[in-house]
Amino acid sequence: MTIIICPGIHEPNLTESFIAGWLYADSDKKPDTSLPLHPHILVIPTEGIFTLSGFHIWQFMQDCLHNRLKSPVIFISFSAGVVGAIAAATQWQMMGGNVQAFIAIDGWGVPLWGDFPIHRLSHDYFTHWSSLLLGSGQDNFYADPSVDHLTMWRSPQAVSGWWVNSSGGEINTRKNPLTAAEFLHLLLERYEPK
Repeated sequence: MTIIICPGIHEPNLTESFIAGWLYADSDKKPDTSLPLHPHILVIPTEGIFTLSGFHIWQFMQDCLHNRLKSPVIFISFSAGVVGAIAAATQWQMMGGNVQAFIAIDGWGVPLWGDFPIHRLSHDYFTHWSSLLLGSGQDNFYADPSVDHLTMWRSPQAVSGWWVNSSGGEINTRKNPLTAAEFLHLLLERYEPK
């Protein structure tokens, strides 16, 4: 399985911090942003407005994955990157690709529909609630207390909040509260090929 990271329009070091904070959230080690990337993570380059282009993301995936369409992929996208990522995920699946899940972090205002599981993580309750009107999956997350938009990406291990089952609007009682990084870990465990 390959995890496709689609950052927004921001400094690249925030994405490095996101990956370190998410990968090492459950360990006793302090996140180290100088570590090499996990071999199954593909970070889409953020070159200006190309983060908004589903075509460029899809083309980059083809170049890197060599048309291994049946190999499962999970998209994790942030902010403006959600725009290009949802288009690329849809195109990847239309071409016969295996999109296991799509995770949008603070993709406020971006309609999300697809023939694959979709999850949203939001930096506050208002963003969570208003984004659900534009499509979401069953399990989502919102920060409580609310945090700054970039904090969701920079430090997912430090953002606490609630796992919400949006199909009925109920708070999932399996593990609350939890961090955004813990929520991501739980989602990825769900979609890990058996």
